Amino acid sequence: VHIVSGGFRAMIEPYAAVELGVDKGDIFANTILWHDNGDYAGFDPDEPTASEGGKPRVIDLLKRTRGYETVVMVGDGATDLQAKPPADAFIGYGGVVKRDKVKLNADWFVTDFSDLLDCLRAEDAPAAA
Repeated sequence: VHIVSGGFRAMIEPYAAVELGVDKGDIFANTILWHDNGDYAGFDPDEPTASEGGKPRVIDLLKRTRGYETVVMVGDGATDLQAKPPADAFIGYGGVVKRDKVKLNADWFVTDFSDLLDCLRAEDAPAAA
């Protein structure tokens, strides 16, 4: 599991580590920059998610460097949807906000995250004889 977000690392990393067990090295997000006096200076433009098309670039990077043959992107917005391709499938999530474009273009659309988790758990279950 990786997190690919246009959000900020400072907000994502603590939750991802504690609640999801995702290592910092598996998070691709933006880094906030600060001036020496503590004022906001912007964000790191070198982060792949800091620019248009960043999420597809991250998926491509993961496939090349980690050897993943199949990648499924889960997201709720248009920039998540842009990740297919190179992602092999896109699951749209509408549990907070339902976006028509995401729903129409997703391979599967869920409004309750437990539906996705139940499906994944069923995939891990041994096949019936």
